[in-house]
Order: sequence, then C-alpha cells, then structure tokens
Amino acid sequence: MTPINILCNPSASPHPSSFTSFPCYLSFCVKFLLLSFVSSIGGRIFINIETGSMVFPMVFLKIMDWVVYQLLANSCYRAARKMRNYGFFLRNPSLRTSQQYPSFPSVTKCCLEGRGSHTLVCDIDGALLRSQSFFPYFMLVAFEGGSIFRAFLLLLSWPFLWVLDSELRFRVMIFISFCGLRLKDMESVGRSVLPKFYLENLNLQVYELWASTGSRVVFTSVPRVMVEGFLKEYLSVNHVIGTELQTVGQYFTGLLSGSGLLVKCSALKEFFGEKKPDIGLGSSSLHDHHFISLCKESYVVTNEDSKSSASSVMTRDKYPKPLVFHDGRLAFLPTPWATLSMFLWLPLGIVLAIYRVCIGIFLPYKMANLLGVWSGIDIRLKGNDINPSKYNNRKGVLYVCSHRTLLDPVFLCTTLGKPLTAVTYSLSKTSEIIAPIRTVRLTRDRKKDGETMQRLLSEGDLVVCPEGTTCREPYLLRFSSLFAELADEIVPVAMYTHVTMFYGTTASGLKCLDPIFFLMNPRPSYHVHVLGKLPKELTCAGGRPSCEVANYIQRQLADALGFECTTLTRRDKYMMLAGNEGVVQNK
Repeated sequence: MTPINILCNPSASPHPSSFTSFPCYLSFCVKFLLLSFVSSIGGRIFINIETGSMVFPMVFLKIMDWVVYQLLANSCYRAARKMRNYGFFLRNPSLRTSQQYPSFPSVTKCCLEGRGSHTLVCDIDGALLRSQSFFPYFMLVAFEGGSIFRAFLLLLSWPFLWVLDSELRFRVMIFISFCGLRLKDMESVGRSVLPKFYLENLNLQVYELWASTGSRVVFTSVPRVMVEGFLKEYLSVNHVIGTELQTVGQYFTGLLSGSGLLVKCSALKEFFGEKKPDIGLGSSSLHDHHFISLCKESYVVTNEDSKSSASSVMTRDKYPKPLVFHDGRLAFLPTPWATLSMFLWLPLGIVLAIYRVCIGIFLPYKMANLLGVWSGIDIRLKGNDINPSKYNNRKGVLYVCSHRTLLDPVFLCTTLGKPLTAVTYSLSKTSEIIAPIRTVRLTRDRKKDGETMQRLLSEGDLVVCPEGTTCREPYLLRFSSLFAELADEIVPVAMYTHVTMFYGTTASGLKCLDPIFFLMNPRPSYHVHVLGKLPKELTCAGGRPSCEVANYIQRQLADALGFECTTLTRRDKYMMLAGNEGVVQNK
C-alpha cells in the first residue's frame, strides 16, 4: 500500500461530516496544523490511511492527541455548550425545569415511620450535604493538610475546572490536593478539620430520613479517605464505598487506584448483588437517577430542598453528636470566591497583625486599647469595676478566666488597665518571649505548681485558665481545682471571641503563630465579662471543697456565656485532635 502524503494532498484528509462530534473534528484540525509545523522543520510526514502506521513517533502523537482532545477541543466544546444552554434558558425560563427529572419524588415526600429494618443508600455529595460543589472540601485538604501554596494552586485551577466534565474535574482536584501529601496529614484533616464543615452543611431533611433507617451504605466518587471517618464517627454508617487513591510508602501520589473513579451504579450492583436496597437517595442529576433506580424506593434531593432554609439547615442542637473539638486555621467554608477573598486579604492581614502586635507590646494599656479599636478589633468590657481597695492587700486577686485563645490574659490586662501575671501550661518559647505581660510556665506537678502560684499571688494579681487548654465551641472543659485551694479573693471572668477568617488556636500546628492568625482577621472580637468577686462562703475559706468551688465557677461562667459545661479535659482534646497529650517539651 502506497503511503499518502496528506500535506501535499489535502483532498485525502477526512471530510468534517465523517466525524461523529465537533470535538473530534476540532482535534483533527489542530493535529493537522501541528503536523504541518513539524513537517516544515523536520521533513515530510507520511501516514498510511489504511493501517494507521506512521513514520512520526507514535508516543508523541498520542500524548498530543490526549492534550488536544481533552484539554482543548473537548473542554472548549463543553464550555461553548454551557454558555449556549445558559443563554437559551435565560430566553426561555419555562424550559429550565425540564432539566429536573421528575420521575422520582422529593425526599420531603418520604414517610419516616417503620424504617427501622430498611437499608438506605446514597451519596454524600449532592444528597447528605447541602453544598453544590465539593471544591471547598478539597480546598480544606489542600490548605490544612498541605500548604498555602498547594491551596493557591488549587484556586488557580478553578476557572479551568469549570469547563471540564465531572470525572476529569475530580481527577484534577484529587491530583492537586493529594500529590505528595502524607497519609498521616490526611488522617489528621479527616479526623479534626472536615467534620465541622460537614456537620454545618448537613441537610436536615435528608438526615431525618437517614436516622430513621436501620442500615446505611454510602457510595461516592469522592475519595474514601475524605469522608469515611466523618460518616462512621458521626453518622454511624455501616459501609463506605468510595474512590481509592494510589499511595507510595507514606505518601499519596495524587493518582487513582487501578479501579479508577468510582461508578456508583456498578459499585451498588457489585455490593448488593441480586438484592435491591430498600431506599435510594440521590440528587436530581441523571447519573444519580440511574443509581437510585436500582432501589425499591427512590427519592431525590432537589435544588429547592438543598437551599439554606429553616427546613434543611442543621442547627447545633440537632447534630447527631456534639462537636466539641475541631482543628484547622480556616474559620469559613473555602468556596472559590471566599478563598479568593482570603488570598487578596492575606498581605494586608499580615501587616495589620504585626501592627497590632507592636502596639500591644510597646504602648501603654490605654493607648494600645484605643489604637487596637481603631485598627478594627472589637474590644468590649462588661461587668463590675474591679477596685483593688476592696480586697485583701496581703494577697493579690486571682482572676479565673474561661480559655478561648492565648491572648486571654493580654486582653484582660488591656481592658482593666492594670498589669497581671499569667500562669499557663505548655507555652511555647516564642510565645513566652513576645508576650507583652509576665508569663510563668507551670510544670503539672500539683505541689510545685501550688507553691509557684502562692508566691505569685503574694507579689500581685494573677490570671489563671483552669481549663488548661482552649475550646472554640460553646463548651467549657473541666476546671482544675488547684486554684480554689490557693486564694480566697477569686474573680471569675467570662471571655468570648469571634473570628471570621482564621482561628487563633491550633492543636497540631505551630502554636507560636496562634496570636498572629487571630490578629490577621479583618475584625476580631474580644468580649470580657467580669462577674465580680466570689462570696467568701462559696470559697474554700468558707468551708467549701475545692472541687465544689471549681464546679460552681464553671457553671457561673457557662451561664454568663450561654455555654455548656463538660467533664472533658485537655488530654481528651489533644488525644482526639493531635494524637498526643498536648505537652510542649522543653529542649
């Protein structure tokens, strides 16, 4: 067979009508131009039409074929189709509902009675969660488990993800978020960061149906490591079948395992065999319609069901399990626009945080308070005015605070306008150096710590946080009773903070950066509520046991803040979030 030189014989090239789709034709045209360019440099290229054999290296051509078809031709074609359809529906609003597949009833029509022996199958994406996209959760993995640079790269990919199909979009987000990520970092994010955002975005109507069933199985195209911990810990899922990721040693490669992206229909058939699950729950997409059609009963979660209405939002009191502890720096759900706003704010936020630190260290209390308010910090003082003349002059006053951040003693000093000494556990050396007030580290030896606090009280006023660690949520941890044995002049102080962008606490990160992250928020809030001196008859001097005094002050602070008392301790928090006891070792 004689090779045909297509560069010299254009009539030999296929006619556009012979292609099955526009992307194929566009791909051929781009490859034809590429071959023409290479031919002008390296000579003539011959293609055998009948056998497909080529003198040109096949590996290079296959690579270019994939790049051109997937990233250029196919993606551009999909983008054009999206824009065309969007404009069409804008001109014809009555046809928008045609994209909803009404063959299955809404989840709101499902009867919840008598479901105790039924098996429910669904996907976390599009059914359990109200979020319309899983991008924010990949961003959490990239930022909290990886680094800020990985998160920025994922944000840069967002415009390109919009034009890709769902499978390729998932592959790209998985690769950027997981390539080179350590297994233990992903385990930490899945255990301590993601559950908070999953709980906040649970669909209440779906959860009510979920809770009424006896057995639950989740099939999802999301990587299993991102959702399995939350689903089993908080929602009591029996089985989680998701996309498996490839690993090398202790690291993710960013690629999928040999089975590829999970196909829910095939996975359901393989898991249940000939048996049909009782209830299938999915979104209004065509793929989910095929998935839930394999069940005895099928229901869909429509866009209206997922909107942030009172009937679908999961409030804290309805959480399947109380969320007391969580970790991570981001205080908001990192949607693309919210993440872009964060990166735009970041340079100014760093400068503003340094400025706020400097005025707290070098300026007097009144001036620091005034300039801090002008810089955007919301500082409020409420309660009785503390007059030292009312107290025993032989000993200082012991301020007992609820613990929100490392800056609690600093803001108490600033609002009261008086120097205080703070005692704390496991304070990092960096935080100790830059602290604008005197700090003394305790040793966790009850006898030695008691002697240290007695000496400090004889020198002046003292601040102690008997919880021993911070808690972000509206809960108070168990109070240590040591402080109650040392002082009769006790003043409870309720501390409340609010942030919108970054948390100023961490269990697994660098604690020396906690004040910086808190002060990087555009408008951080610190509310100080001084409750007044504890009556003598309620102290150890009045015959009360130290444990009773500590529990009474805990309840008093909880009532003032609207919080809930717990018996959890510092050790419980760090074992859950970081896998250690939260002790900073002295080197």
